Amino acid sequence: MGWNTWNKFACDISEQLVKDSADVLISVGLADLGYKYVNLDDCWQLADRDASGHMQPDPIRFPNGMKVLGDYVHERGLNFGIYSSAGTKTCAGFAASLYHEQTDATDFASWGVDYLKYDNCFNDHLPATTRYPNMRDALIATGRPIFFSTCNWGEEETWQWAPQTANSWRTTQDIFDGWASVEFNFKESQKHFERSGPHGWNDPDMLEIGNGGMTIEEERTHFALWSFAKAPLIIGCDLVTVRPESLAILKNEGIIGIN
Repeated sequence: MGWNTWNKFACDISEQLVKDSADVLISVGLADLGYKYVNLDDCWQLADRDASGHMQPDPIRFPNGMKVLGDYVHERGLNFGIYSSAGTKTCAGFAASLYHEQTDATDFASWGVDYLKYDNCFNDHLPATTRYPNMRDALIATGRPIFFSTCNWGEEETWQWAPQTANSWRTTQDIFDGWASVEFNFKESQKHFERSGPHGWNDPDMLEIGNGGMTIEEERTHFALWSFAKAPLIIGCDLVTVRPESLAILKNEGIIGIN
């Protein structure tokens, strides 16, 4: 359970946005209900690595770097998440982790990262069963517990290998803010519902509640379906401006309890 930048903000992200969102998770009571992860998605990094081969945070969007941001999140009792791709570039064209797994995992651990979302773009046509275990092993080697969220879009029979590789795995293509996408992703994810259990979870993608593309009734159903499916509950809206009716859905303790 937590919050992610992508569904609402895409690449329009910054250090201040993440700090503000962490603060709001606490102030409106979401953190107390279990929403503990504050996760960056794509676009936090530059397109090129530095001379030593390390990823570089965008100095304009994140002037104080990832360690300082992770510390800010941790000081509030929350967990810090970051994004990369099992490819040569991220989906937005920035530096990614294929062939750099050890370096990046070590950097993530040194920044205090608690969660890695690991995408599938620019994958050099290598099999997922090679790319994703490589990062799993690199994360384990750091000695830091990091939740590993694989995002290969349900391709390459994810359900067969992901439970041995990750803590959650995408079962679908990207969600969008509309009922048709919610319905499709739920049904697609449930084709292999039996794979979801302690320590490993089917992931039909992040929540679109609060983004304005659905009615309140559709948002309520979206939340219920994700909870019935034992899916990660990752909020994807602007926490500062979300309408009260949508916030109430995200705070429904009965449905959270089912999840």
